[in-house]
Amino acid sequence: KMPNSTSFSEFLLLAFAGTWELQLLHFSLFLGIYLAALLANGLIITAIACSRLLHTPMYFFLLNLSLLDLASISTTVPKSMHNSLWNTRDISYLGCAAQVFFFFFLYSAEFSLLTVMAYDRYVAICRPLHYGTIMDGRACVKMAAAAWASGFLNAFLHAGNTFSLPLCQGNVVEQFFCEIPQILKLSCSDSYLSEIGLLMFSGCLSLGCFIFIVVSYMQIFAAVLRILSEQGQHKAFSMCFPHLAVVSLFLCTSFVAYLKPPSIFSAALDLVVAVLYVVVPPAVNPLIYSVRNKDLK
Repeated sequence: KMPNSTSFSEFLLLAFAGTWELQLLHFSLFLGIYLAALLANGLIITAIACSRLLHTPMYFFLLNLSLLDLASISTTVPKSMHNSLWNTRDISYLGCAAQVFFFFFLYSAEFSLLTVMAYDRYVAICRPLHYGTIMDGRACVKMAAAAWASGFLNAFLHAGNTFSLPLCQGNVVEQFFCEIPQILKLSCSDSYLSEIGLLMFSGCLSLGCFIFIVVSYMQIFAAVLRILSEQGQHKAFSMCFPHLAVVSLFLCTSFVAYLKPPSIFSAALDLVVAVLYVVVPPAVNPLIYSVRNKDLK
């Protein structure tokens, strides 16, 4: 009988550094980034919730994005900081399962929400006269709820499937947090094929979202170029630029993380890439949205 995944009660995460001084440096850097992300996203959530001026579809979706960013960075970074400070590598079996579930849930929901936000920008610029009726309050709530629900369902399927696999390759996770590709490396030879199938299905859904965003922006740019006044064009571009920048950051960091060729695999590179796509976007997204936004300021 194969040893099941329940034959051990904890996983060992990858440490950032071997010496206490470097661990302290990692803790300090992560603490700084984490506090900046909490403060920036917290300010955006508070501003949108408290100001009636910002009770519009665009800011409603931005509030949801900030909530997702806050939750996603809180899923991975505090545990990594705790491990560095206490010079440990362990995470409980349930803690690891929770990290996998919540990270996948929040990451999937964020991509779905960015797709919804692309549709919002498309309606605002390409069908401005119908914007009020298409993007009314009820429709916005339904779209946001669909984004959260799709992320939850995706994560439920993947986490459930991953942790039902027998794990026979030990309990050392080659990453600073628990993620599905690293857990799959610990599974028995053929048992991970069902999860690969699920990941391909999710990949196809993500590709559909990506194509939707690209097509939306092609139509948006075509519409903007037809605007005769330079001021009108500038206003339209400034409406789209933050969303486009956030989508680009999200996609570029994800592509580098998951689509880099296996020939350039190394634990150190994986660690750097993971920081890029896990830690940087939640801290940078609020800056992208607020730096040139008079209403938010």
